Amino acid sequence: MARSAAVDADNGLARCNHGRSLPCMRVVAGDLRGRRIEAPISEATRPTTDKVRQAVFNALGSLDLVEGARVLDLFAGTGAMGIEALSRGAAHCVFVERDRDALVVLKKNIASLGLSDRTTVLAVDALSVASRQPEIDLLIADPPYGFDQWRDLIIDADAAFVVLESDRAIAEIEGWETIREKKYGRTHVSFLRPALAPDGTVEGE
Repeated sequence: MARSAAVDADNGLARCNHGRSLPCMRVVAGDLRGRRIEAPISEATRPTTDKVRQAVFNALGSLDLVEGARVLDLFAGTGAMGIEALSRGAAHCVFVERDRDALVVLKKNIASLGLSDRTTVLAVDALSVASRQPEIDLLIADPPYGFDQWRDLIIDADAAFVVLESDRAIAEIEGWETIREKKYGRTHVSFLRPALAPDGTVEGE
């Protein structure tokens, strides 16, 4: 029986009619290109659209920040961002998500894509994690719309590069330099790196 698909006007995700309304997302590029990523039916989870994910990772790829990287995916939801990084050659991803429905789907996605040996899943508050994960090459955070605790989230993060997604522009964060900002529909994406002190070292060293 044919399965119809429609586009959700609010978030740009195609939706497959399986008797339940499940967003249809797929890995955009890399070894897992075209593989399906499931998403929970929940207002608490707002998956990054394929279009935004492709734009973000094309930018990261142009900076050579993905291949071999250790990734921290905060507010991971379905795991789409971290999975995209792994598909494009990241070495390992730590997924942080505490919503129960999202966790079930996240773990299912990891298992079905054969990524269990390159991932760690932490069911904890994202605000408590970044400072406890050493030597992160790429930190990605896509919290629910309305989130405004950006400083608390990354102020003590040991990360070489950070990508933040929001529904609004993000103000400068102490200790971090915003090197690029993009807007894709309702989504604002900021790319940050540790700020340099006047003597050229990273602040806090």
